[in-house]
Amino acid sequence: MSDRLKLFNFTRRDDHVAYLWVLRAMDRLREVHQVQVDGEQVGAALAELARLHDELPFPADVRLRDRLDALHDDGVVHRFDDASRAGTLVRYRNRQSVYQFSELGYWAYTAVEGLLATRIQDANLSRLVFSDILEDLRELAVANRSGEAEQVYRRLSRLDSVMEDMGRRSAHFHVTLGEIMRSTDTSPDTFLRHKNALLAHMSDFMSELDRYLPRLDRAVREVEATGLITLLSRAADADERPFMTFPDRLEDWRRRWTALRAWFTADGGETSRAGELRHATRTAVSGVIALLRQITEAQRGGVNRATQLRHLAEWVHNVPDEGAAHALMGAAFNTRSARHAGGAHDDDEQISPRATWWDAPGVEISVTLFRTGRAPTPGVPQPVRANRGARAALRRGQAAARAAEREAAAGLADLGAYGRVLDETETRVLLKLLTRALESRTVVKGLVRGASGSGDAMAIRLVPSDTGSTIATSQGLLHLPGFRVELTGRLRGGGR
Repeated sequence: MSDRLKLFNFTRRDDHVAYLWVLRAMDRLREVHQVQVDGEQVGAALAELARLHDELPFPADVRLRDRLDALHDDGVVHRFDDASRAGTLVRYRNRQSVYQFSELGYWAYTAVEGLLATRIQDANLSRLVFSDILEDLRELAVANRSGEAEQVYRRLSRLDSVMEDMGRRSAHFHVTLGEIMRSTDTSPDTFLRHKNALLAHMSDFMSELDRYLPRLDRAVREVEATGLITLLSRAADADERPFMTFPDRLEDWRRRWTALRAWFTADGGETSRAGELRHATRTAVSGVIALLRQITEAQRGGVNRATQLRHLAEWVHNVPDEGAAHALMGAAFNTRSARHAGGAHDDDEQISPRATWWDAPGVEISVTLFRTGRAPTPGVPQPVRANRGARAALRRGQAAARAAEREAAAGLADLGAYGRVLDETETRVLLKLLTRALESRTVVKGLVRGASGSGDAMAIRLVPSDTGSTIATSQGLLHLPGFRVELTGRLRGGGR
């Protein structure tokens, strides 16, 4: 992610507009199939752009090579050394570099150009697209029944593009509508000028969506009834992307179909994305009507944000002194003096003393210091509160655990550890005894002769064995190479 975000570094430079024009010149050369270009070709393209655009910020021969190298450092373009382009000995001795858009670098450039070309006037909700979607779904079902793989691929590709465009349009429209409603206080004339067209546009879209949504739901289910797996397999077969394997293409088309289905079909009481869009549009219509009523009442009464600010400015101008003016403005806008709080870092040796406040890492500040300006104190010791209920519950739990372990120890002493599967409690008791026995073992002449250990209810002995032994537990098999276990009940007597 950081490598891809680095591709936008040219937009943060001081001469970012110059870098943008360099990339536009390279894109102009790319359009005429000149993929790898040198500095002179980029300069010639910039000179041609300068004749067409007066806002080109710099002459074509100023620091062009440095800018191309900086774009190479950011990963936007690739740089190659090509000595075959040197026509003279002097040019041969110098480095002859050619530049080419990187794949991700070109996407970054087009993203910036798309942002710069975006206009608020283009925002709209396309109501005519629903009839095209319904026709494509019906033709898709027919193509899948007849086994036309290429037609299936064409229809699915067209549906995917249309749905992506519709999602982008709806998001753009509602963001733009929110921006218009937010800025209405400063420009009510713009809102009043377009209110009728805006309300008619949203009402027509909702009525068309209400009319087509049941049909689109049925059409999606009819397509799935023709065989969804077959449909997606045919689309993946006809897909011509060479850098993806068939399973990857199949999974990609399954993901696209799931997204398309979620637009018009709702299962299990959930709302489809088209239903959510309808609800958001209906809410936006209510908001526009409420805002229109507010503006109309404000204009009828003569009181709005602009008149309030003018009256406040008049009051501030007529106060007797500057202190009263500051007090009035502070009360009107709820402004207070800034409080600065600071503290020492836990490990100040890790921070260079030359680091600025902007670059140094932050420190944690207590809420008491932030709100009151006073450092927090531990306060007086609080009395210890006895929780008798919790203690009684803990005692009951411990007594039950000890009783279960005593019962498991009695079972081990009676039945032994071999020839059966030990449950979890018996396994826990056996492991405790094994731990005590292994901790007490002694080594004589490099060999372990044996070991023993004991608990509250029984004792254990590890007897050397040539074949070893295995104990079956509920968690698996416990292998004891070179030993065999003998258990003795300390309360009952006897051994196993």
